[in-house]
Amino acid sequence: MSSIKKIVVIGPESTGKSTLSEALANSLQTIWVPEYARTYLENLGREYTEADLLAIAKGQLAAEDAAMQTATQYLICDTDLYVIKVWSEAKYGRCHPWILEQIAQREYDMYLLTYIDIAWTDDPLREHPLPEERQYFYNIYRDIVVQSGCQWADVRGTANERLLSATNAVQKLL
Repeated sequence: MSSIKKIVVIGPESTGKSTLSEALANSLQTIWVPEYARTYLENLGREYTEADLLAIAKGQLAAEDAAMQTATQYLICDTDLYVIKVWSEAKYGRCHPWILEQIAQREYDMYLLTYIDIAWTDDPLREHPLPEERQYFYNIYRDIVVQSGCQWADVRGTANERLLSATNAVQKLL
């Protein structure tokens, strides 16, 4: 078992996950794994399909595994396969068995759940801008982290407040 603590930043679309992931990694003097889906979809050149979600999942894990080689005390992950599971189930009503198997096998040390208290930022890759949609997905992610068996923290407020809250939560891991 690795001594590196793996921390996942999880939550609905447009809740500051990438911003928090990068800032937290900088604060902890380590590296972070960006969300692979963004790069994949920006370079796709067509509408995505259900099969693309499996490719995205594999790319996310490959990036995470590669980052583990150079991470210091912590590895900050901007999302994990639960996000792809929720996305797949919302869009297609099911999730690929390989993704579910990987969720069951992967271990993380902490989840940082980002709340919907920051303004929606429109982006062609985002699909659920309505407040009730954002709340719906927040509730799903909250259920996931509560049931994960991992330590987790609810992260809210301004970017600075979120970073402080996340840093304090991570320091409790030690």
